[in-house]
Amino acid sequence: MARLMNIGEAADAAGVSAKMIRHYEQIGLVPAATRAESGYRQYTERDVSLLRFIRQSRRLGFSMEQIADLLGLWSNDHRASREVKALAQAHLDALEAKMREMAEMQRALKKLVTSCHGDDDPHCAILDELAVSSPEAPEPGAVGSKPIRKLASPSQKHAKAPPSEPSTHVDLMAWTRGIHAGPGHH
Repeated sequence: MARLMNIGEAADAAGVSAKMIRHYEQIGLVPAATRAESGYRQYTERDVSLLRFIRQSRRLGFSMEQIADLLGLWSNDHRASREVKALAQAHLDALEAKMREMAEMQRALKKLVTSCHGDDDPHCAILDELAVSSPEAPEPGAVGSKPIRKLASPSQKHAKAPPSEPSTHVDLMAWTRGIHAGPGHH
């Protein structure tokens, strides 16, 4: 007869936490464990193999949905390996796209950080560049606009944004300074 393990032993053997095992059961990724007469969960070596499979899949960044698909393929003796490869290839393609996107963000941030003196002067090239690169900001109070607001102190909770003068282009920095200053501070 196969050795049965409690949840702590199964968690240790699989390299996951007991909390994650309960979560995987709750979302239906793994079947609910059998229960002893005492009500404690009992796990087999097969259950531990399943949990290790999930741990390894998560380590590679597969989503829960993808892991469910992989588990279905793993348990299907009539699967075609091309299905498994296609799923893994799609994940690899998504990771490579994300890495390119992150590399571009890194390059842009390095450029911004290098452009800022980082001293006591209030002028900041980072903020200037972010404002210049932003799409045209809507007028405060314009239909569909969502002004950026600093969290108000209790005394400012009911303060409205200062009125703005109509223009075709908004100085984003001036506009946000006006929003942050509140009434009587412009």
